[in-house]
Amino acid sequence: MFSNLRSLIFKLDPETAHNLAIKSLKFNFVPNVLDEEKNNPLFKTKLFSKNLDNPIGMAAGFDKNAEVYNSLFKLGFGFVEVGTITPLKQYGNSKPRVFRLVEDEALINRLGFNNLGALNVVERIKSNEQTGLLGINIGPNKDTKNRLKDYIEGLKIFHEVADYITINISSPNTEDLRSFHDKEKLGELLKSIGEEKKSLNSEIPIAVKVSPDIDDKEINKISEVLLDNNIEVVIISNTSDSSRDSLSNIQKHQKGGLSGKPIEEKSTKLIKKFYKILNGKIKIIGVGGIDSGKSAYNKFLAGANYVQLYTGMVFRGPNIVNMIKKELKELLSKDGVKNFSEIIGKSK
Repeated sequence: MFSNLRSLIFKLDPETAHNLAIKSLKFNFVPNVLDEEKNNPLFKTKLFSKNLDNPIGMAAGFDKNAEVYNSLFKLGFGFVEVGTITPLKQYGNSKPRVFRLVEDEALINRLGFNNLGALNVVERIKSNEQTGLLGINIGPNKDTKNRLKDYIEGLKIFHEVADYITINISSPNTEDLRSFHDKEKLGELLKSIGEEKKSLNSEIPIAVKVSPDIDDKEINKISEVLLDNNIEVVIISNTSDSSRDSLSNIQKHQKGGLSGKPIEEKSTKLIKKFYKILNGKIKIIGVGGIDSGKSAYNKFLAGANYVQLYTGMVFRGPNIVNMIKKELKELLSKDGVKNFSEIIGKSK
């Protein structure tokens, strides 16, 4: 059905199309997907000691205000991450701020953490109990005088309703946010998060989402800080503010974060490098260019324990999880494995 509607949807402005998708899910206009592989042991896994039907998650950015996470579970996602959410409501950057690069199967966005604010979102989650594992991605307000304090505020507000919290230090659309990749700044941030968890008497797991645009020296330093602070999961990676040379679409030089197929290989290589250093001590969620069984398979081979997608659903439609699992089943069956986890980190 989506293939028939796609040409019509793609005539809409990308942000308008996205808002329409949220409304469709909110009011159940999207039918339940027939998932023949729901209970297949090939895909069973655990995240933060909780059982998942599959390791395929919805990345932050789709459900910014936690409006449709339960509808996304119905579409087959094993887990869902909402946000990015800031302490105070903010509009984000001026429009237009999302660009669809059809030939490249990519998006460029410079949304700038547009969201309704933490207090609005937490009340919605409290009144709409999640039916699956829910992550909440937090970040600082654009005009805040103390970014570290904003992260702490997000932790305080969400630690009782989230299954995990992601510290987003990697969006290219908030000026200087990526400075938190600096070893000392990241160490200070994660130490403060750890201290606040103790103060709250909270066991909430923490994930950190990193940029795809880091070099090998930064990988080593970031890994060291993550290990020192007992971080349980690293998300690799966010959108890229480079990687434009090979793109075909005339909008390729729009400012913002690039997502989709053009960053698939870049993020996979980065996962492989982190995997070698972390050596299984920190789980990896692989993100970037996932839209098929093969692309997910390659992320697992590189060292990802789980994957997330967003842009892939824009181009493949709401049945994407089912499509990925069918293709993944064929690949895993050829390998003769009983569970996908057997191939994690096995790339040559």
